[in-house]
Amino acid sequence: MSVNTSRRGILKLILGFLAAPLLATAAQAADITVFAAASLKNALDDAAKLYQAKTGDKVTISYAASSALAKQIEAGAPADIFFSADLDWMDYLQERTLIEIASRHTLLGNTLVLIAPKDSTVSLSIEKNFPLLQALGSDGKLAMASVDSVPAGKYGKAALTYLGVWDAVSPRVAQAENVRAALVFVARGEAPLGIVYGTDAKSEQAVRVVGTFPENSHPKILYPVALTASAKPEARKFLDFLLSSEAATAFEAQGFSVQGKVG
Repeated sequence: MSVNTSRRGILKLILGFLAAPLLATAAQAADITVFAAASLKNALDDAAKLYQAKTGDKVTISYAASSALAKQIEAGAPADIFFSADLDWMDYLQERTLIEIASRHTLLGNTLVLIAPKDSTVSLSIEKNFPLLQALGSDGKLAMASVDSVPAGKYGKAALTYLGVWDAVSPRVAQAENVRAALVFVARGEAPLGIVYGTDAKSEQAVRVVGTFPENSHPKILYPVALTASAKPEARKFLDFLLSSEAATAFEAQGFSVQGKVG
């Protein structure tokens, strides 16, 4: 064996030893996919940044209406975690054995509010038979998420029905694909009033809260989270983080109430 050949062999061994820690690190890093309700965006983005900084794992979050996301998971979309804005769509996946039931937690709570553009002067007291239709003016629309499928829209319709004003205002409802889209309608002045979550209103400086709907006017707003049945093992670490006190701080900063146990 020549000296040069021997040296090349030694060099390969050294390079192999140097590369091993890098390969191990790459192997340990996970790419976790989360399907989450649109209203979670600000808070969940903040929580994910904290987690990524601690672990090096990459968290990719797809935001949309809970209904649309549940249907995508049912159709085989590759999600590791589902974070819904109501119990119904989590139940929908559970009934189809598409989530890991033992991992399911009801984590967050929210409020339902009536909003207007920031410069609006409208004033309303949200109570039985309140003059919502009159407040919309002659041709103004009430921005809401889809009232038949999207949680925020379903909560809103329930509240307006309970308060006795749904029949009057339903022809004037502008339905959006999700609650953040309804928020944009009002923020841009395209609708004089809208119904969104309290956390949505907090995230948008171009709107103001006209009033908060009474808790007894609609089902309790709860956000369950769970691993999907096809979740990668690494996703459990991120779910555990979402249930932690550190993540709770990120959620509470955006106006959510933490319902589940945190540690």
